[in-house]
Order: sequence, then C-alpha cells, then structure tokens
Amino acid sequence: MGRRDEGAYTLVETQTESRLVSARPTGSNELSKLIEQYGCGPVQFTGTNDALYERHLVFDNVMDAATIGARERFEAIARSVRDVLSQRWIRTEETYDRKDPKRVYYLSMEFLIGRSLANNVTNLLLDDNIKEVVQEKKLDWYELLEQEPDAGLGNGGLGRLAACFLDSMATMEIPAMGYGLRYQYGMFKQTIQDGWQHEVPDNWLRRPDPWEVSRQNETVEVPLNCSFKLSGGSLRAILGQPSSLIGVPFDRPVVGYGGKTINTLRLWEAAASDYFNFQEFSSGDFVGALAETLQAESLTRVLYPDDHTAKGQGLRFVQEYFLVASSLADLVRRFRKTNTDWRTLPDKVAIQLNDTHPTMAVPELMRILLDEAHLGWDDAWDLTQRTLAYTNHTLLPEALEKWPVIWFERMLPRHLEIIYEINRRLIDDVRRRFPKDEGRVQRVSLVEEGAERKIRMANLAIVGSHSTNGVAAIHSQLLRTMTVKDLAEMFPQRFSNKTNGVTPRRWLLMSNPTLSQTITEAIGEGWVTDLSQLKKLKPLAGDQALRQAFLKAKRQAKLHFIDWFTRTTGGKVDPDSIFDCQIKRIHEYKRQLLNALRIVVFYDRLRKNPNSEVTPRTFFFAGKAAPAYQLAKVILKLINNLAGIIDEDPIVRGRLKVLFLPDYCVSMAERLIPAADVSNQISTAGYEASGTSNMKFMMNGALTIGTRDGATIEMAEEAGEENFFLFGLTAEQVANSRGWYKPQWHYDNDPETRGALDMIFSDYFSRNEPGIFAPLRDALLTRGDYYMHLADLKSYLEADQRLCDLYADSAEWSRKAILNVAGSGKFSSDRTIAEYASEIWNATACPVS
Repeated sequence: MGRRDEGAYTLVETQTESRLVSARPTGSNELSKLIEQYGCGPVQFTGTNDALYERHLVFDNVMDAATIGARERFEAIARSVRDVLSQRWIRTEETYDRKDPKRVYYLSMEFLIGRSLANNVTNLLLDDNIKEVVQEKKLDWYELLEQEPDAGLGNGGLGRLAACFLDSMATMEIPAMGYGLRYQYGMFKQTIQDGWQHEVPDNWLRRPDPWEVSRQNETVEVPLNCSFKLSGGSLRAILGQPSSLIGVPFDRPVVGYGGKTINTLRLWEAAASDYFNFQEFSSGDFVGALAETLQAESLTRVLYPDDHTAKGQGLRFVQEYFLVASSLADLVRRFRKTNTDWRTLPDKVAIQLNDTHPTMAVPELMRILLDEAHLGWDDAWDLTQRTLAYTNHTLLPEALEKWPVIWFERMLPRHLEIIYEINRRLIDDVRRRFPKDEGRVQRVSLVEEGAERKIRMANLAIVGSHSTNGVAAIHSQLLRTMTVKDLAEMFPQRFSNKTNGVTPRRWLLMSNPTLSQTITEAIGEGWVTDLSQLKKLKPLAGDQALRQAFLKAKRQAKLHFIDWFTRTTGGKVDPDSIFDCQIKRIHEYKRQLLNALRIVVFYDRLRKNPNSEVTPRTFFFAGKAAPAYQLAKVILKLINNLAGIIDEDPIVRGRLKVLFLPDYCVSMAERLIPAADVSNQISTAGYEASGTSNMKFMMNGALTIGTRDGATIEMAEEAGEENFFLFGLTAEQVANSRGWYKPQWHYDNDPETRGALDMIFSDYFSRNEPGIFAPLRDALLTRGDYYMHLADLKSYLEADQRLCDLYADSAEWSRKAILNVAGSGKFSSDRTIAEYASEIWNATACPVS
C-alpha cells in the first residue's frame, strides 16, 4: 500500500457508534465541522484504528480471535471499511432524494469490477489507517487481499469499461446508478490441462460477500407470457400459462475518490414468486413441485450462457429482458417518488444502454408509458427517445444481436406489438424520404426477413434513442459509414464519438504505487482526479533523474509481479527480460495467432543462429476463449505447446520464454500491466472498437507495438507516432484488399513466414498429438486468412526489430516511456464521462450535503 499525503481517516467513537471519518483538513476546528456535517454531534477522539476490525472479527464469527482464519480476517477488514462508508452512502441517496437532480442509470450486462477491498481503501484515502491495523495485528496484507475473489460479473472490456465509468461518475459527484445482474457463477474459471482450456464453475459467491446489501423490501415483479416445466433434466416453456419472476436487488457501494460520493451498483437476482405446488409435492414429484423456483434461480446463475445452442440463446434473451424490466421498474419507482408529471421523465432520467444487450429497454419503456402511464403514442415515443441513449461497442456482425421473432411471440407478445408499430412508422418514414429505395427499407427495418425472422436489436436501439455513440474515433467513423450507414444518413445528429477511458485510481494510483509516487513527486498529486495534468511530464522526459526513477519504478513493478507469480504458481521469471504482453479475450480478430507466429519466427532464428545476441524476452499471454469457440481454443493450445517446447530447448533457454497465465481477471491485470515493457495491440485494423487494456499499458509506461486500430490511433496521436511501434494494413487497406488478398502468396514468397507455418503444420509443436493444428492451416491458407495474419506478419517483425533496438538504449527507452505516460491523460474515464454528461445526458454534479 502506497503512503500519500492527501490525508487519512481517523477513528471517531461516540456513545452510539464507532467509525472512521475523513481527516483531510488538518486543523481541529475544520475536522469538528466535518464531523458535524456527517451528523454525529460532539465527539471524543479516543480508541484505536482497529476497534471496528476487532468487533467484526469476534462478533460476526462468534469465535475466539486466535482460531479465526484468513478469510474471516478479510471479511472483518472489509466490513470495517464498509462501516466507514455506510453513513456517507446513506447521505448520498438522501441528497439525491432531497435535491431531485437528473439521475443517470447505466444498464449493462457486465460490470467487471474486480476486487473491492484495496480499491475502496484507496478511494477512501484509508491506506495509512489500514496499514496501522495490519502492522499492529501482524496481518499478512497480501494474504488478506487474496481471500477476496474477483467479482464474477463480467467477461472483458465491455464490463471493465462499465466499472471504470461507475468509478468516474462517483468521483465526479454525478448522481448515477449502475444496473446489472448478480451472476452466481460468473463466466467460468479457466484451467489448462495438456495445453487445452477447460472450463469449471466460478462460484465467486460461495462465501458471504461483505460489500453487498440485500434489499428484500425493494423487489420487483417481472411478468412473462409463459411458464416453465422441468422435464428430462431441462426446462421447457409452456405457452398460455403466464408467470412472473421476482427481481431481488443487491446493492454494492461505488466509492468516489475522496469518499465524498458513494453511488450504487444494483445487481438483480432472479427468484420465483411465493409459489409451491403442494399437489405435485404430495404425489411424489418433488422436483416438479420446485420447477418454478429452479427456473427462476437458473436465470441469473451464470454469465454468458453458452449461446452456441438455442437453449443458451434463449436463456440469454430472458436474462436481457429480466435486467431491463427489473431496472426500469426500479428507476421509474424512484422517478415517481418526487415527480408526478410523466412528461418530465427526460429532464430527470438518463438511461444509457451499454451495447445492444439492454435494447429491450426501448419497447419496455414504451410499454410503461403506454399501458401504465396511459400516454398517447407520440408522447410516449418522444419521451422514450429523449430518455434513452445507446453505446455501440462492436463492428462485428455476429455481435450485433438479432433475436428470433418467435421468442417475442411466446414470451413478450406486447413488446413485439410495440416493435412492429415502431417499425411500421420507421419504414413509412424511409419510403417518404427515400422513395423507390426498397433496398434501404430492407436494411434499416427492425425485422430481418429470412428463413427465421429476427429483430435487429442494434437498429432498434438507434431508432429508439436520441444518441448513438461509438467508443473511438475510427470506430465511430466506421459505424456511421459502414455498419449502420443507412440509419446514420437518416439520423446524422444522433451519432457521436466518445473515446473510451479507464480510471487512473485503480489502474495507476492503486496498481502501481511506486510509479504513482514518482509522478506525484515530479508534478504534484492533481493528476489523480485530472489526468490531463500528466502532460506536465512531457518537458521532463529528458531529465536523467526522472528517467532513473521511472526505470526503478518499472523494476519494482516487475519484482512485485514476480513475487505474486512465484507465490501462486511456483514458477520463475527473469526480471531482466523484456516483459512483452498480450492480455485479452482469445479471438481471431485480436490475433493472438499473429503473436504466436512472431514467436515461432524468433525461435526458428535462434535455432539456426544459436550465437545471436538477443535481449532475453518473456512473452505473456492471458485471456479466455468462449467455450464454443473451437478455433480460439486451438490457438490457445498452440501458445501453450509453444511455451513447453521453448522451455525444453537448451538452445533458447534463458533467452526466450512464453507464459500463458490461466484465468485472466482484473486482479491479475493489476499486477501484470504495471510490470509490462511492451503492449501488443495487434487486432486486424477496423475490427477493434476501442480497447482499454491499451490505455492501461500506456498509462503505466509500456510501449505499444500495434496496428492503427481502435483507440491506439488516438493514443499515438497524443504521445507521437515516433514513440509507438505501428505496423500493418490500415482499416481502409483491409477493406479494399478483400477481393484480391491471397495468403498463399505470403507463404510462397516470404521464407520466414513459410518456415514458421511449416514448423507448426509439421507437428513440430505437437509431436504427441499429430494434426491438432490442422484447423490453423485451414483458417490461414484454405479459407483465405480472413483476419489477414500473414499480410501483417512481416511488418510486425520489422516493427519488433525497431523495438528491440530501442530497448538496448535504456535512456531513450525510458524517455519514450515517460512521453507515453505524459500522453495518456486523454484516456481517463473521467474525461469520457464528462463528455457523456454534457453532450448526451445533460447531467451535472450533485455534491452530497
């Protein structure tokens, strides 16, 4: 834990409570005023900082403290921290109720929040107090942190972005609330067996979560037009028998930096209504009697059910509706507490749809306004559009959700009626504005005709909202000009760009304390809440003392990572090697395969020239493959086999090492990203919407080798392209070469490309499993290398050579790394949220009082 001078928290004991309050003011009069503001009345400064901890440790567990284990000690620390923030959390909600500001509701199927203890300690400025307790009680802080599982609420960048946004909204005092689902098992826990990925349940809620608060008195009812029956081990929909799900809210605190504002992340758990089929139970059908309960509880059991099957897709469909229906019922209830006029809804409520997943908010809000508020269509439609806003996160057609019409017919017939009416009016408008252009009518229609009619959820989100934004400049441009070109031409004023960002509190201040201290000593502490101040580092990049301090901080981060790696795996890593990282979901367009090909070329070079002088390199990979994505699993297998062969080869031992880190998660990233020297951002140009790991690496002083894709383009603009290692085809070149690109040409004409592929396809890396990499041959050579790995390989290798040449000059490397940190200020989620607030939500800060 890093020590900072912003202030600390002091224990306050009254006759009725024991808690910690902010002690940022230095004078006793100022401190007393602050305490009075909290509503405590007169206080005496007595006791010690471990009073809360001791109380929770003993009384929560009803055990002698000497017999209590690490998990219980973690819970005691966590609950003590929650005690600190609880009164401010209550006061935050009271302030919103009293002042009635416009509130932002962020709907997302994912919130990849990671662990909460260290983050909450950082944002509450409690480091010194917790450090005091840890030292006095002789606790192992590392062991305590490891007791908290990463919250299984997300999969990748989409969910991590949502978590960063919540942090920024709380820090900026914007009245906001996140809505998601309380998945019991998360996505899955990834294990590696013989190089292959295996999925096991991630039961992250197996032990009590000390952060969440169950709100049983605020449940909502979600009606469906069918019921379910358990038959043959699976649930079957029964038409004509309407049923209801119960949404049970669980709240988690979202702590703004400094502890001024504590917003809420509300997660919904599905439950059955109070129903029990006593007749079935009495007749001996015990499981059937509980079918409704089993069906309801299954809904929020797992994140991202395997949508490879119709059953998995159907569960995801109901999950999305459950999230939307529960959240809208809740936020409407909040709105109606202080507002009687429905027509003020857009003035008091902003609903942001994080990708297409919550798009059913469009027909659901229309249903509420039509059927419950009894407004006319035109008024309801106007209010719906002005309340809703949509963020698009992908250009991949398979990620733009389309749901079968028949599912709406069976489960949500009223919503289908509303969608049909929206579509009828839309098509009439298209025909009026673009007469005789039936092709355009078909493309913009909310209904995709075909063997199976489907509802296009992205089209519905765009039509039913007042704002559609992309998440990087190139992504927003491609979205407007290619993906939804016809809709953008109809509603050009609705489209904008909001380049993503990450919170510097978690991803620099907390994760990299040594570098954070170095930055603060150089430019002051203001960067923590205003990351643009990092630009003050630019004129200092040539300063020898700062460069040495930066290199020392990087070394410290590497040693910290190695310590964690050795503790958890028993493995070893050379801190003097180049830490070369690619950590993200395994997917063909993200091109982990291209990275693997690069390593095969390096390996082949060293085998042929064993006396070559090379800087030792450790290549880190981490990421999960979707359970049904077989080719991604083959790529992952290649990486693991490559690691094994290189480890066994004495020619390259000590000079090349490949490590695949299983079960990638936020807490792993918090350790590896600060230690990284090189960040690989090598997606096929035009396919990565933005990326956020690229920003985290840059902020922590890694240099980027990458394509001109996503936010990497803007990052290079901020830091200077000369301080990046860019390579490969542009998005325009990728699109224009589709008709003539021949990967076989690269195999025939580039000896290193051919040599690497021949090694893989000759079973050099699969001697005991011949033929397992045949799918890679098929993807690269037979099926045309859709993501253009071979087209970019040579350029990738050339950029890598420039990178290695630079690394040999530590002074110049550190100068460029500091310039990268200095250029990362734009990529704070605070900046992104400020743009959302002013340009989309029309929301302002509401300080807690």
